[in-house]
Amino acid sequence: MKLRPPAVPLITVDPYFSVWSMADRLTDKELSHWTGKPNTILGIANIDGKDYRFMGVKDGVEAMEQVSLDVTALSTVYQFAAAGVKLTVTFMTPLLPDDYYLLTRPVTYLEVSSASTDGKDHQVKVSVCASEELCLDTKGQMAVTTETLSLKDGIAAVKMGSEKQEVLAKHGDDIRIDWGYFYLAVKGGEVSVSKEDMTYVCACAEVKEPVLFTFAYDDIESITYFHQNLKSYWNKDGETIETAIEKAYGDYDCCVKKAAAFSDDLFCKAVRAGGEKYAQMLELAYRQVIAAHKLVLDTNGDVLFISKECFSNGCAATVDVSYPSIPMFLYYNPELVKGMMRPIFKYAKMEAWPFDFAPHDVGTYPHLNGQAYSDGTNPEGQMPVEECGNMLVMAAAVSIAEKSTDFAQEHMDLLTQWADYLKEYGVDPANQLCTDDFAGHLAHNCNLSLKAIMALEGMSIIKDMHGQKEESESYHKAAQEMVEKWIKMAANGDGSYRLAFDRPGTFSMKYNVVWDKVFGSNLFPAEVIASEFASYKKRVNPYGMPLDNRETYTKSDWLVWTATLAQEKEDFMEFIAPLWDEYNYTPSRVPMSDWYQTITANQVGFQHRTVQGGLFIKMLDESKKCYYAK
Repeated sequence: MKLRPPAVPLITVDPYFSVWSMADRLTDKELSHWTGKPNTILGIANIDGKDYRFMGVKDGVEAMEQVSLDVTALSTVYQFAAAGVKLTVTFMTPLLPDDYYLLTRPVTYLEVSSASTDGKDHQVKVSVCASEELCLDTKGQMAVTTETLSLKDGIAAVKMGSEKQEVLAKHGDDIRIDWGYFYLAVKGGEVSVSKEDMTYVCACAEVKEPVLFTFAYDDIESITYFHQNLKSYWNKDGETIETAIEKAYGDYDCCVKKAAAFSDDLFCKAVRAGGEKYAQMLELAYRQVIAAHKLVLDTNGDVLFISKECFSNGCAATVDVSYPSIPMFLYYNPELVKGMMRPIFKYAKMEAWPFDFAPHDVGTYPHLNGQAYSDGTNPEGQMPVEECGNMLVMAAAVSIAEKSTDFAQEHMDLLTQWADYLKEYGVDPANQLCTDDFAGHLAHNCNLSLKAIMALEGMSIIKDMHGQKEESESYHKAAQEMVEKWIKMAANGDGSYRLAFDRPGTFSMKYNVVWDKVFGSNLFPAEVIASEFASYKKRVNPYGMPLDNRETYTKSDWLVWTATLAQEKEDFMEFIAPLWDEYNYTPSRVPMSDWYQTITANQVGFQHRTVQGGLFIKMLDESKKCYYAK
């Protein structure tokens, strides 16, 4: 990968079990949780009796030279050199989207191998030590307990967890897990516990052949879902973490092959769709997007795929965070999109939800007990057009991708209610928030109106697929009429279209209209889209086009959606090239931020969010998996 990651993924399982290197070299800084708080892990290679660091920071221990770094969709590979030895260090988490067990099994592999570079024999022993920070909110929060274990097939493991186990007691954004147990294991080696400035668990082995370490976390219970605690998919039937670790060692070779095949396929198809820079951004985004979710089953056995609004507000199952993320999941496994939507449908049917439009969220991660945003049911802080539109577009996209309306039919009462709401209020939205709520309330929002149009067309598609031709035509006609009004009301007169209907001379990225292309509905005349896209060229700053004329910041997901409006691949590549530059040069060393300044490349806010799944929209469009020709 030629792209310099602003942060390098190492352990990527879920919003709590997540460790990153926020530096160019693995020895430059201590490792961190995605929030930036320390999750200290130290790697030491003893070469012929002398210690060298290959991971983390420790005074008095010389760092090995980092020779290379390569990041693929599912692995991170470093190479180091010192004292006539080359060390290859590979982190891999097999997050395969169609294998729920592997997708949720909370185990990340670390393989270490060595080779002589000077033709001499060398004795190499590797030690990995992980701190109590991995099982506490912050070090020293409370005492931890440890236990050494002997597992099958020569696997040595050590367990560490907080002394006071309060499972699922806390919720919030900038917090880390302080219940459950962290496990460090090695095959053919030994484990130990040490206490220095804090408690560390360690594993070590001689590197005659590749040595395999694993990092694992048993959170015991994962999600509170309307006051009922749910386990993650991997242990839904009671499997222990010890068994999961043993299985992980047993299927390592198979997982390596599957992960490599998946990563190669992603890269090759992304290059064909949008070029090499596009492919590199997708490689970097993939693990982040998955690991900002938690997959559990509800009491009916249905998948719930719960997102966390990382460094936004910590909300869980947020509709307008799910909406931008869905291109990746529509491409790989639409069932996961349904898993995002189920909590919203369930909550919207409860008496606790008083409105005739869709909710924003279902709680604050990991507690899903009702909307948290805007004090729950405060009418002033809702996103009525936004969330109704999102749910309808998502339902249509899932129906097309699965070639079935079964899921939509299960929730047709709500979908009809929300579609009718958009018929009445969607063409010229009142003063309200949209997903870009950081920009504040806005009346007559042209882009929000586009969402309502595409939502009604989505409902038309669902009805057509279900054989309800008359109802389908009714929704299609409503969408067409709104398009005609939109073109007249939004036009600036120079081929570009406004931020708001009442603000001539303004501009914004019309990212919501991308579904007209992805669905193949062709509601908008080609010349309208072409002239609007052409107008964007004069708006582009060094690191991308601003979201609209009000500020110089932008959003990465919307930038790629907007780029997908281009008719030619070359135009798409030109439009997204500044985004590649942003991630390559940004001084903000955090897991991919989606909200940044287009002039300085500095992060404005947000990091590690699931919305980077939106970068896959070009892949989805090229695949035609959501294309529907009536």
